[in-house]
Amino acid sequence: MPPLILIRDICFGFLDRTNVTVITLTASFVLYTRSAGVAYFSVGAVFCSFSVKALKKIIRQPRPPHIPGRKLKTSFGMPSTHSTSISYFATYILLASLYLPIHPSLGPVLASRILPPLITLPWAVAIVMSRVWLGHHTWPQVFVGSSYGVAFASVWFSMWTRGWNEVGKEVEGVFNPLIDRFVVDVLA
Repeated sequence: MPPLILIRDICFGFLDRTNVTVITLTASFVLYTRSAGVAYFSVGAVFCSFSVKALKKIIRQPRPPHIPGRKLKTSFGMPSTHSTSISYFATYILLASLYLPIHPSLGPVLASRILPPLITLPWAVAIVMSRVWLGHHTWPQVFVGSSYGVAFASVWFSMWTRGWNEVGKEVEGVFNPLIDRFVVDVLA
């Protein structure tokens, strides 16, 4: 197999299963920061994903014709759940990097503000485009999915900055000492 074809297949394989990577990174980030804001962001991602899956069952638009040699998807295609979810992630991370204070558990301010969008935005574009390249969706399906994810993230972020962040501070104040005690008592 020519090297470029091998590289392409490896990249497509990674992009096709990127949901596992995104879920693992998100769970790790929640555990590392123990931030109510990060937990809120994660809950929003779950709500976004479930709501678009429900919408998909209402619209009931089929996926494009199956490409031989590719995994056959049996669910409906409109809108693309992957495109919705990764667009939610990219949008919320960009907004958080621009407007929210840096959590104390994170490193230097400049790196915490610039690196996350620099990583997530191109990754999101690659994932969205790969859904069409892999034959899982049409361009309209990924466009609608991406638009849904951007809109959902914008509304979810707005809710956080308009009051839910204060609730989050209270939750952190209650749970972080309990987590610290658990770590000392059980893991030490």
